[in-house]
Amino acid sequence: MDNKAILDELMELLESNGVKIRKDSMDGGGAGLCKLKAGYMFFLDTDASTYENALNCAKAVKEIIDIETIYIKPEIREFIDSSR
Repeated sequence: MDNKAILDELMELLESNGVKIRKDSMDGGGAGLCKLKAGYMFFLDTDASTYENALNCAKAVKEIIDIETIYIKPEIREFIDSSR
C-alpha cells in the first residue's frame, strides 16, 4: 500500500470519528490535530510530503481513537504502530 492510500485511509478514519479536515498551505511542517470548542480539526499541510502528512494523521488517529476496539486494515494498523 502506498503512502497516498495510507493517508486516505487515515483521513477517512478521522472523518468517521467527527474530525473535520482542512487542507492548507503551511510551508511543509504544519499538519496536525487541533481541539476546538466544536470538536477536532485536522490541518493537512499541502506543502508537506504525503508521508509526513500520513505520519501526522496517524498520530492524530492514535490520540482520539481507541484503535484496539475497531477493525483497521493490517497495513494501516502497522503504519499507525510504527509512527510512535
